[in-house]
Amino acid sequence: MFHLLIVSPDNKTGTELCSALSRQGFTCSATPPDAALAGRIAEDPPHLLLAELSPRFPAPAWEQLLAARKENPLPLIALVDTESLDKEQAKLDAADDFVTKPYNLKELTRRIRRLLHAARSPAGGDLLIIGDLVIDKARYEVMLGGRPVVLTFKEYELLKFLASNTGRVFSREALLNKIWGYDYYGGDRTVDVHIRRLRSKIEDANHTFIDTVRNIGYRFRENR
Repeated sequence: MFHLLIVSPDNKTGTELCSALSRQGFTCSATPPDAALAGRIAEDPPHLLLAELSPRFPAPAWEQLLAARKENPLPLIALVDTESLDKEQAKLDAADDFVTKPYNLKELTRRIRRLLHAARSPAGGDLLIIGDLVIDKARYEVMLGGRPVVLTFKEYELLKFLASNTGRVFSREALLNKIWGYDYYGGDRTVDVHIRRLRSKIEDANHTFIDTVRNIGYRFRENR
């Protein structure tokens, strides 16, 4: 599970944001921008930093944050009031992205996931993030909304293959050959059974990932 660190001079704001992001499937903690900031980041490095910029954010703490990022290049999102955009331009230039307040939680979550995905891609593309769904190819793990999803090996391979080719339609025969091999004689009905089981584990009223393309096969939805 991804851990986020919120650096905010307002304890209440940081705690409320932390609670909101925890409900989105992240682990989260909040800390003030004080003299011990760099030490806390080094002791327990998060996967991503969020910094709430305001006149109460001390310049030395910001320099600490930037120095910590040189040691460990963590993604950084700045949170800033619209009226402060010009005043905070130098800090915004140093961040990977920024969101204006009052922020939209859905949009903020989307940007966090995009940066987390980008941060992992140079290391070999071991992470697939599609909305609330996270596929860790290095660890053979799947998470949905921060919770682990238990899949059989074939279910996992089917999910990984479809998610790696979002938007592309595959026939049942193509999926059978790709996942089970050309020498498998079980019939393409096997694909339907595994798709049904897979859907029961990763889909619900709020999540739909796999589309059935009538008379052809299946496709994984584009990231929305």
